[in-house]
Amino acid sequence: MKKLSALIVLFISIQLQSQTFVKFNGATAAILIPNIGIETSIGEKTTFSADVMVSFWESFNGNNPMKFITVTPEIRYHFKEKYNGFYAGAHIGADKYEIQKWNYWDTNKYEDGFGYRIGATVGYNLKINDKFLLDIFVGGGWHQGFYHGKYNDGTPGRYETAPNWNKSGEWLPYRGGVMLSYKLN
Repeated sequence: MKKLSALIVLFISIQLQSQTFVKFNGATAAILIPNIGIETSIGEKTTFSADVMVSFWESFNGNNPMKFITVTPEIRYHFKEKYNGFYAGAHIGADKYEIQKWNYWDTNKYEDGFGYRIGATVGYNLKINDKFLLDIFVGGGWHQGFYHGKYNDGTPGRYETAPNWNKSGEWLPYRGGVMLSYKLN
């Protein structure tokens, strides 16, 4: 445990010496879904970004569940220079959800499960000044979900008959927004 603690302190100390930004997504905040992150330099034109997005909504309309959490670590390559101009990133992320899929909106069915995502992001960093920048981005990829299909009207049991977890894999756009980024050092 002491070795792990020392390693964490060493990693944080190294990262504090590099350019590090904390980020807040204004686009998702407008619909009351917080998305915060951190991005730090790891090379001449590369950065490591990690963000968390959480929906605390029980439902948008009182009937359809809309709770989820996503965690997305990502490596980004900046074409011009770090934190200025276009970039592309690759990520692997995880999520946990109670959500009604788009094609079930007119039913009493929803999915309670977890999944992973493998995908890419493209974006543009627009410098405002020495401390602030805008990170405009979109991303998507393959999502593999493992879930139990349930009813949201009190009906007992599951609507699907998978022996353990039902599985669903789709290519999806699943991230995007405008992050207001603040430089820590």
